[in-house]
Amino acid sequence: MEFKDYYKIMGVARDASQEDIKRAYRKLARKYHPDVSKERNAEERFKELGEAYEVLKDPEKRAAYDQIATGHQHGERFTPPPDWAFDFNVGGGGFTGGDTTGFSDFFDSLFGRNTGRRRQAGRSGWSGPLSGHDQYANIHISLEEAFSGGTQTVALAVPEIDAQGRLTNKTRTLNVMIPKGIKEGQRIRLSGQGGPGLQGGTAGDLYLEIRYKPHRFFHAEGADIALELPVTPWEAALGQAVTVPTLGGKVELKLPPNSQSGQKLRLKGRGLPGKPPGDQLVTLRIVTPEAATVEAKALYKKMAEIMPMNPRAYMGV
Repeated sequence: MEFKDYYKIMGVARDASQEDIKRAYRKLARKYHPDVSKERNAEERFKELGEAYEVLKDPEKRAAYDQIATGHQHGERFTPPPDWAFDFNVGGGGFTGGDTTGFSDFFDSLFGRNTGRRRQAGRSGWSGPLSGHDQYANIHISLEEAFSGGTQTVALAVPEIDAQGRLTNKTRTLNVMIPKGIKEGQRIRLSGQGGPGLQGGTAGDLYLEIRYKPHRFFHAEGADIALELPVTPWEAALGQAVTVPTLGGKVELKLPPNSQSGQKLRLKGRGLPGKPPGDQLVTLRIVTPEAATVEAKALYKKMAEIMPMNPRAYMGV
């Protein structure tokens, strides 16, 4: 049978809140309801949505699904593990009023249905301890934090088993160590900080994916840091030394004589730390001073006489 990624079907992230899931279902149900939708596959999509929502709307069923879903892709071949035994039949957790008619074999293989067809389990529901599922979230840091490392405090909504054995969401504050030189897209693993285990099982891990905050003038290209550097015409023409900002502080850069706008220069090892470290890529942008005074206009006219040129000659004009 095929694996069903219920999060993908509903278009929500794995760490979506229950309110986000409800909102997504309402929006898509209106779009694909067979009585009103003109989509060719409306009825099929509507049933698929109903199946996904039946699982994700309930924290306990969602936690059970997450236990089995880690590492699987939507549509891939799937066989439930032989020891999977969670009882969602009436009187043992039960469905919350959803009509499961027409749901997929995948759904039936994991949860059974309230018609009595289900995988056998003990009266307690779980056949033994189950480890908590891994959780994923994004963390936004500045380029300066990526360069220097440090600690960032993050607040996350995480599932927790309360005293009555119910799965609830609770806001937890964590102090996260940011390694020097960490790149966008890399993940920080926090062992045991993911979903709670059930029946004495160990907690899953929490993976925080790095995202960079926008910067005023830097942007990252892997381990390299790119910068557009404004220079004057005389600095470019004469090949003067200019001061350049980097994440590690100011440095001097000697421009090649007769530098042109758009020319790229490289500051070796001035990007993000690492083995090897990244570079800083500097793109020159020549800024032309305004001819705001009589003297400035006269100087421009003199330059035109001394250094006549047609920068559009290659265009044939």
